[in-house]
Amino acid sequence: MSGAGPLSPTVPASHPEKRGLLRMTPSLRPGEADMAAVLEKKKPKVIVCDGNEAAAWGVSLANVDMVAVYPITPQSSLVEYVAKFVADGRLKADIVDVEGEHSVLSVLQGGMLAGARTYTATCGPGLAFMFEPYLRTPGLRMPMVMSIVTRDTLSPQSVWGGHQDAMSVREAGWIQLYCETVQEVLDTVVMAYRIAEHHDVMLPVNVCHDGNYLSYGASRVELPEQADVDAFLGAKDVNWHVALDPTRPMGVDPLTGGAGGPGPRMFVKYRKGQCRGMQNALAVIEEAHAEWNRHVGRWHAPLIEPYRMEDARFALVTLGSMTGAAKDAVDEARGAGVSVGLVKVKTYRPFPLKAIAAALAPVEAVGVIDRSVDFGFDCGPLYKDVLGALAGLPRRIPARSFIGGLAGADITVGHVQRVIGEVAELAASGTPGPTAWLNERD
Repeated sequence: MSGAGPLSPTVPASHPEKRGLLRMTPSLRPGEADMAAVLEKKKPKVIVCDGNEAAAWGVSLANVDMVAVYPITPQSSLVEYVAKFVADGRLKADIVDVEGEHSVLSVLQGGMLAGARTYTATCGPGLAFMFEPYLRTPGLRMPMVMSIVTRDTLSPQSVWGGHQDAMSVREAGWIQLYCETVQEVLDTVVMAYRIAEHHDVMLPVNVCHDGNYLSYGASRVELPEQADVDAFLGAKDVNWHVALDPTRPMGVDPLTGGAGGPGPRMFVKYRKGQCRGMQNALAVIEEAHAEWNRHVGRWHAPLIEPYRMEDARFALVTLGSMTGAAKDAVDEARGAGVSVGLVKVKTYRPFPLKAIAAALAPVEAVGVIDRSVDFGFDCGPLYKDVLGALAGLPRRIPARSFIGGLAGADITVGHVQRVIGEVAELAASGTPGPTAWLNERD
């Protein structure tokens, strides 16, 4: 099963846990009682939960005002957890029951225009059903947060994990952040609000976590203190730019464009502003992760995470929970003397072009593992984007696409070992083969 690697990405390389050292609590000496009390107060609350519950904890800690949801596998338990938090009084939010996903986003757009911090979650056909208001949300620069509990798309009929649903909307204008671990799900949901609501961004964020492997996979999770989260997020400020407010009346989303008058230049102005906000998000995402580490004491790589890349001859590129198995495979290959590294992509939209190009520039070959398909190019979507990053380098670096984990299939250490072997051959030959389908003979 795809799991976390032996070295957690939530801990910086300099941390003692990265070097295999254990935390030890010494016996108290006289005069140390006060310090012990401080340390005990800062000891985090630890729970065991799955990725869906972790996302719900993030929603609760972010003090969301309005939630609109429609259940769909494998998202359903997430919104059940949110509803429980509201029923128990932990989260003081309005939950709006609607008749379908199209209404979900339509309701939340009205709430956000009135000043509410909003949240929803969906996947698969639910994401398809909300497509029209989904497209409208970034164009109106609405800083919502929505979890996509990723699953494969129809048909053949499937309710199991994959990235096809999220990849199908990757050019709709939403920021997309992909999580490797359950802990990262919780932390990223909270960070997403700071990113979305930043005045230089003002765009909605999808926090994507893998259906089945993270949605239902339980692990140890540390809950941050509410005071630390409040200090990290600051005051809510979601509709300063566009609002339904009788004290400052304005037209929201009037018809814009056409071939004459101010329409064309006005439409271009809005599109350019949206693109500028997306590019601004790269720096804001890095800032948010650094500030999260400062407030909470937990680090996640913001754009990409290079793993054992210092002297790598060739590299893998991964996305989501498959990274755990891939790190294990890299460790085993390193133990056998194979100089391979890995680059995990956390931020997929906006695409961190410069960061990926810099990380891959020294290697001789690249293998990109996707959990979805780009039908137009007979490869994986991430692979195609990595090719774009490599194209700007002064030296040609051959790359190959690998597709696996469709419709809930596992990407195992064995699968990644096969990828490592084939990318090693690519480094020697320089000639990429066709797209490889990892689960074709499972």
